[in-house]
Amino acid sequence: MKTVIMAGGKGSRMASIASDIPKPMIPLHGKPVLQYQLECLVKNGFTDILITIGHLGHVIKDFFKDGKQFNCFISYYEEVEPLGSGGSLFKIIDKLDDDFVLINGDIIFDIDFSRFVNYYRTSGAWAALAVHPNSHPFDSALLVTDSENRVIKWINKEDSRGYYKNQVNAGIHILSKKLLRSVTLPSEKADLDREILKPLIPTGKIYAYPTPEYIKDAGTPVRFKQVTEDIEKGLVQKRNLSQKQKAIFLDRDGTINTFNSFVTKPEDFELLKGAAEAIRKINSSGYLAIVITNQPVIARGETDAATLDLIHMKMETDLGAAGAYIDDLFYCPHHPDKGFPGERPEYKIDCSCRKPKPGMILAAAKKYNIELPCSYMVGDDMRDARAGIAAGCIPIFLTNNMPFDDTSIKSFNALNDFVEYII
Repeated sequence: MKTVIMAGGKGSRMASIASDIPKPMIPLHGKPVLQYQLECLVKNGFTDILITIGHLGHVIKDFFKDGKQFNCFISYYEEVEPLGSGGSLFKIIDKLDDDFVLINGDIIFDIDFSRFVNYYRTSGAWAALAVHPNSHPFDSALLVTDSENRVIKWINKEDSRGYYKNQVNAGIHILSKKLLRSVTLPSEKADLDREILKPLIPTGKIYAYPTPEYIKDAGTPVRFKQVTEDIEKGLVQKRNLSQKQKAIFLDRDGTINTFNSFVTKPEDFELLKGAAEAIRKINSSGYLAIVITNQPVIARGETDAATLDLIHMKMETDLGAAGAYIDDLFYCPHHPDKGFPGERPEYKIDCSCRKPKPGMILAAAKKYNIELPCSYMVGDDMRDARAGIAAGCIPIFLTNNMPFDDTSIKSFNALNDFVEYII
């Protein structure tokens, strides 16, 4: 499968770091951004590379040449006039495979492409876009998806938005030539997101591929600094899902948000003091942050799944405003006890997912290749601790200023105290 890397932008936001070379050539620990990309692609078996170049493109060609010294074959397409983020694809369409990978030239990533390609091929998509949560969703485009990860709405950063799921287009795509052939553009210059992908949402052929793997935009001085630090800490390669992951599993009520009674509407959700800071620290560590929560409000008829989704979007919105995010969330809607007004009989079952059973943790471990003995289950209830023990995790109990005398389980007063200790 051919890979196209879009490396023709001017990189005006990075002028304070380097103004005499293209943005993809800015060095990180002695290697340009593009070299990191090529190394990951070659490692995954992608060796046929086409790089679109423009501003100062000769710098790229002089460095990478035909690609042989990087164990790949590189060809180039040079834009005489800027064609936007999508226009050049129509100029090179005859050089593309029926399905091809398309990558933004200013991102650092290390992902397991075999998972991504398999997802694309089984979905029947015209486009599969890698999406992930990030620390700045308020200035990123967000994708809204249905239960099958089909994109149903595209929210640009300037669009008004209420509560939202932190699901950002990461800049790695797998596309079909069918998609390009279905588009008629008014001019040769085209924006990939706004003029090609977004208008095709009604076809039902645009899919999101959620992943917690490392994909970061190094296109601003602040983000460049963060990526540099992450490379130093070895986080880039560690987050590749072909490798065993470590996770901090988090209970929700009483751990992330205040808990006086069950939250049944978004307006009642309030982050605990210090929770966003703690999760932000987890995001900067080698751990995934995954929420594992019992939500019997569904079975008891006190709210519905759509409202619970809104509650969780409120959580992600509030965390995002503080520069924090969760990598995924698993919830159990069941409750075995009967006798509640308005209860829903189909959810009144003795399931395998409700804590203290380990079902949700085990499902997360399977999905993300998590090494459970190196991971933690953190919560303020003994059901959380017992679920962690049953799954093979290290249990952590949060006392929230209440007495706790079980010396067999390590305890902390609040989430931030635990995170400070472990990270």
